[in-house]
Amino acid sequence: MFSASVQPSTVSLFSSTGSDPLGLFSTHADPSLPADSFICSLNDATSEPAPPPPRSIIPVQENSEGPDYALKQTVLHIQSPTVRTTFIRCPPGETRSPEGTVTCHDHLGLKHPWIHFQVRNLRREWAFEVGIVDQSGREGIVRCATFQKEPKLKLTSRPILLLPLSFPPSSSRPLTSWCIIAIRLPTLLPHFGSAALAREDEPASSSVQVPSGTYSHVSYVKVYATCRLRRIWFSEGGPQQQQPWEFQLYAADGM
Repeated sequence: MFSASVQPSTVSLFSSTGSDPLGLFSTHADPSLPADSFICSLNDATSEPAPPPPRSIIPVQENSEGPDYALKQTVLHIQSPTVRTTFIRCPPGETRSPEGTVTCHDHLGLKHPWIHFQVRNLRREWAFEVGIVDQSGREGIVRCATFQKEPKLKLTSRPILLLPLSFPPSSSRPLTSWCIIAIRLPTLLPHFGSAALAREDEPASSSVQVPSGTYSHVSYVKVYATCRLRRIWFSEGGPQQQQPWEFQLYAADGM
């Protein structure tokens, strides 16, 4: 998708305030839950406009131990009681065989070592995935989830590294439920070869190719329910790198 393009030091993959926020993404919701599983754009401070019936936005659980500033901006709201069935994905090209094997028809191709998510904690289960590829073309999936209790490794045809994810605790008195999650992707490659993380009750697939060695690029990004999302971007530097002003968070007045 971008492998043949000149890649600047910072690339914004998703912006909720852009003219076509989901132009590079596919979306999927649970058709069996039309009232509870959906994706929509709304103002973070007011939760408006309300989605059309029968959809119903879940109440936002604010921090009871201090202020919880919202954004006076349009954000993407992703919600569902069934996390895995509701998500956005870039690139959109993906098919599943009758046997359940997932095939990606295009790689994102971004080579930056850092990925950043600007997300609001709705105090519900939430997860995201990033496909990473080594210099030999072997792909692994990193899945971070708030419901994952400990790191695990599933040696399927595309190995999956399952990592726990947590937001700043309310006891630390953050001023807002919004935060930036930053991950340095090359540091995760060695964990795909960890025997200590492999699940003993799941035998390795005969076709498994474990990524290792030098990091090459990202194959895809998938964000699941339930969260509010403002931006996803890639960078050459980590959280200390100076970011453009539009990447900053601005609270709504009077909140």
